[in-house]
Amino acid sequence: MHRYTLLSVLFIIISSAPNQAQEQDGAPRPNIILIMSDDMGYSDLGCYGGEIPTPTLDALAEKGLRYTQFYNTGRCCPTRASLLTGLYAHQAGVGRMTKDDQLPGYRGELSFRAVTLAEVLKPAGYATYMSGKWHVTSKLLQSESKHNWPRQRGFDRFYGTIIGAGSFFDPWTLTRDNVQITPENDPLYRPEVYHYTDAIADNAVMFINDHAKSPEAQGLGKPFFLYVAFTAPHWPLHALPEDIEQFEGDFPPEYDRFRQARFERMKQMGLIGADWELSPTVGDTAGVPEDRRAWEARCMEVYAAMILQMDRGIGRIVEALKQTGAYENTLILYLHDNGGCHEGIGRVRWKSREGILPRDPMGADELQTNMIPEHSRVGLPVVMGTGVMPGPSETYHAYGWNWANVSNTPFRLHKSRVHEGGIATPLVAHWPAGIPTGDFGDHSAGLRHRVGHLIDIMPTAVELSGADYPQTFNGHDITPMEGRSLVPSFATDEQIDRVLMWEHFGNAAIRHGQWKLVRVGLNGPWELYDMQADRTEMHDLSETMPDKARALAERWEAEAERTLIYPLPTGR
Repeated sequence: MHRYTLLSVLFIIISSAPNQAQEQDGAPRPNIILIMSDDMGYSDLGCYGGEIPTPTLDALAEKGLRYTQFYNTGRCCPTRASLLTGLYAHQAGVGRMTKDDQLPGYRGELSFRAVTLAEVLKPAGYATYMSGKWHVTSKLLQSESKHNWPRQRGFDRFYGTIIGAGSFFDPWTLTRDNVQITPENDPLYRPEVYHYTDAIADNAVMFINDHAKSPEAQGLGKPFFLYVAFTAPHWPLHALPEDIEQFEGDFPPEYDRFRQARFERMKQMGLIGADWELSPTVGDTAGVPEDRRAWEARCMEVYAAMILQMDRGIGRIVEALKQTGAYENTLILYLHDNGGCHEGIGRVRWKSREGILPRDPMGADELQTNMIPEHSRVGLPVVMGTGVMPGPSETYHAYGWNWANVSNTPFRLHKSRVHEGGIATPLVAHWPAGIPTGDFGDHSAGLRHRVGHLIDIMPTAVELSGADYPQTFNGHDITPMEGRSLVPSFATDEQIDRVLMWEHFGNAAIRHGQWKLVRVGLNGPWELYDMQADRTEMHDLSETMPDKARALAERWEAEAERTLIYPLPTGR
């Protein structure tokens, strides 16, 4: 009698507990994997017109959807804050970077008036995992407060870096859960050759496999949420020799040739308007000195190798889904944190580093303590400038503005700006059980032209998971979601009337329907563009349509007050 009573009680608990519900609206709730790359241009993927091979992402796009008008915030920190919370970055407390300006929109930390995707999905019965770059807190070290580290913001398991950049062979702030580690003392992952891109992918695979073996997944069908935040292909240009070799000779610094070829492919794919103009090419091939051409070519060769390596890692994640039986009912969303990066770090030799001498190899427990290391783990000085080819662990370079302009084809400007080159991102959505199969034979079949933004990811996850977005959380009032769910667009290319906002270091924009108002810097003039006829922002209509420009500027000011863009930090 006691045995049957116990079984009955267990059955009632399991069947009535909302946190362990196996189905939503009669169908199993999907696993959700959110994959983000770092400092990558709109047209770098093969399925978005690029020449760099990305077979895994191309295959996901071919059987899924490609969004043509999706947006990020133009910079790493605010994008991650917005993506994680479903709010504009200022509402989430990270309007600039991770410096505290003592103003609500600029604390450099995730606000406790915001909830993360993990904090929303976990109470709904999801296991929550993260592998990769965090970069939404100023507290970087083991000895500092961890109140805004991944484990404290809803993730069950974490592997990655708390900071935003560093060596791929010896990452700064490398962390497992709440403990900072090195590539040589990690108790769970110690490959023969360490590279952070592989490590991010391999730990994501580990989480998927471990989840599939867990009693909750096997017995109750517990779904999971996995956030995979690659740092590739953000500087420094670090890749494996065998991957770099695959691109040797493929990227002579003929920037306009690559941009023109991408432009034509994108038009053929239906990704851009047939009548749009290609924005001006920044790089002048004739202006590259003969003795620098091979070095400039190597920059792009390494950049391409980093993308190929990331795509290969995503392939291992997809294979893990297939091996564990999770592939059919997993929604994969892939996007970029900002446009191609124009920054010139390492492209000029730093005189302050010339006196650095070799040292003994670093010990297994010796943490890397610099974003730009003085030495590799074997003890060799890390060098910069055009006198050394990018790629190995003892180098530290970026690929520069000319190649970033290629990455951002067909758009203007770059990372940190809010013209299209800074904020336009691919969005690939793949979910065999929930998204009609696309067909590259008909290029328009899998395209979605709906205007979207990072803030749309949270309401999408809430709708698919059946989670409740809270009004209060851990004693704090929570700011309501800003976005609109993408779920209706999975079935049809719906169009919605909405206003979207941007601001970063004074660079500002607002988009309403086909119209976009944008400026560079606090004191830059407002420019007005028709996004239907001229998304490459070649024809400023602010003088011919002053009433439209004025109305959008007034709307921006009102929205800036509401979304905590104001008050602005002073003196910056």
